[in-house]
Amino acid sequence: MPLESRSDTDRRRYLDEVVTVARTELRPGDGADDPSIDRRLLARLGELGLLRDLFGNPGGEPRDAAALQLCLLREALATVDTHAETALALQGLGGYPILQSGSAVQRERWIPGVVSGRVAPAFALTEPGAGSDAAALELAATPVPGGWRLDGEKKWISNAPEADVYVVFARTAPDAGARGVTAFLVAGDEAGLSGEPLRMLSPHALGTLRFEGVRVSADDVLGGVGQGFRVAMRTLDLFRPSVGAFAVGMAQAALDAAVDWSRTRRMFGGVLADQQGAAHLLAEMATRVHAARLTVHDAAEAYDAGRGRSPVTLTAAMSKWFATEQAQWVVDKAVQLHGARALERGHLLERLYREVRAPRIYEGASEVQLTIIARELIRAGKPAHNVKEYDR
Repeated sequence: MPLESRSDTDRRRYLDEVVTVARTELRPGDGADDPSIDRRLLARLGELGLLRDLFGNPGGEPRDAAALQLCLLREALATVDTHAETALALQGLGGYPILQSGSAVQRERWIPGVVSGRVAPAFALTEPGAGSDAAALELAATPVPGGWRLDGEKKWISNAPEADVYVVFARTAPDAGARGVTAFLVAGDEAGLSGEPLRMLSPHALGTLRFEGVRVSADDVLGGVGQGFRVAMRTLDLFRPSVGAFAVGMAQAALDAAVDWSRTRRMFGGVLADQQGAAHLLAEMATRVHAARLTVHDAAEAYDAGRGRSPVTLTAAMSKWFATEQAQWVVDKAVQLHGARALERGHLLERLYREVRAPRIYEGASEVQLTIIARELIRAGKPAHNVKEYDR
């Protein structure tokens, strides 16, 4: 059920279709407290065609509306089941660099398995001392006969240490900043590769990786030597709006719960919604969710239209920052309206409250997004009356 039209009606229809599938076919919440890769869920996402919707043609280039498709998928799933949403998103984050920058041989080797849910990929960029500053990577790639030797550590890597293939970003040229980074494809069972899972605020498949003399061949280079930063940024520009979509989905779920609760919670001779303070809060929550959704969709359309690096980078940063910040606020207010019951383990809002915090950090913290936005505004040297004006 891929998205073929970008009209508001078709977007709504597609969102409703995915929500229905998630509610009826994915058993929401099942396995959500297990931080390991949910292989059963990945296979089910493949069987239902949701991973094919995510990637488009599994043997070639991604579909024309890749960013909007990704955003709608993530929002719809997050509204119902953040566990399933995260599983799908990590397939995309690890698989898209191969789809976007890989050779025909590399795509043929890995992408069909990713689309079917049989192969779990991972995007291995972050290190203990290099998070938002990706140009400061230290994992070393040393030339050896026939290829390279990888030595170093990665941390907070999604799907680690259980992934079947890692897109690993390593330093091939010392003191060269972003120009000295190369992306490699590393199979999960390579000799010298090890790692441990991490226990986080909300259970996710996340861990550390250690590279001790891991050997990769020249055929494992992804996108060309010295092109790793470009590979990473191309993927992040695509995925940053979709992080906002994930946040919008969580905010919508919190808003729906707050509206339902406010209509049924008896108090002071009426219901909670009769209290002006509560009613006005619901109105502001709904407006913030709607504004965040529009910002996300604008960024996705900018990416799909191929407007050029600056407007894509600008709108991606805006949408990621705005949507995640608004979602945190909306979920917090939904908890406040529910009172103590929302703090009980297992309550929808208790889970959302833990889940909503991380998106303000990963794939570039909120402060990094603001820095990017300011940099693009200053570089353009003209007022931001309309982001689309940056295309001219």
